Amino acid sequence: VQLQASGGGLVQAGGSLRLSCAASGRPFRTYTMGWFRQAPGKEREFVAAIRRTGHTFYADVVKGRFTISRDNAQNTVYLQMDSLKPEDTAVYYCAADEGVILSSIGRSAAYDYWGQGTLVTVSS
Repeated sequence: VQLQASGGGLVQAGGSLRLSCAASGRPFRTYTMGWFRQAPGKEREFVAAIRRTGHTFYADVVKGRFTISRDNAQNTVYLQMDSLKPEDTAVYYCAADEGVILSSIGRSAAYDYWGQGTLVTVSS
């Protein structure tokens, strides 16, 4: 599976961005899709995930502000980010895997396929 993330950019605090991740290769609908982020000097952290069933999961720090969704017809997963804060500044990565178990959905090691990342910068 090849993943191509896009949609990052510079936005003021309180603003919104929508990230996209286009997948190609094996059937997209069978994959759990995740978004992770990595800020400068920090470890990569879980942001959100969506299983092939459509069930969604969020990190506490983004719950209520971010929404993950998928369009299986377009082989694309989205991350709608609202009420952005300066601490949301990071490179955002999409990830995919067929065999992610529920207890590991927030672990980066559970995903075999990664996109190249897209930079989100939130100014105060």
